[in-house]
Amino acid sequence: MSERVNVKVLLLIGGEAEIVADAPDPDVPARYPATVIAEEVGVSARELPGMSLSAVVGPDDRLSGWQRR
Repeated sequence: MSERVNVKVLLLIGGEAEIVADAPDPDVPARYPATVIAEEVGVSARELPGMSLSAVVGPDDRLSGWQRR
């Protein structure tokens, strides 16, 4: 069964979005392709920083299935 988690986009580094868990003490940021996330949520990549999203945690702990919250 897949789990959906809340995340926040911190910033863009090149073509990647830096993502952390949406929590008071977030984990170490992970990077994901900004264009993929932007396409799934229907915005341009430059609009991602600061955005709160949710994503599905896959079996390899990688996130996918990005949605706006």
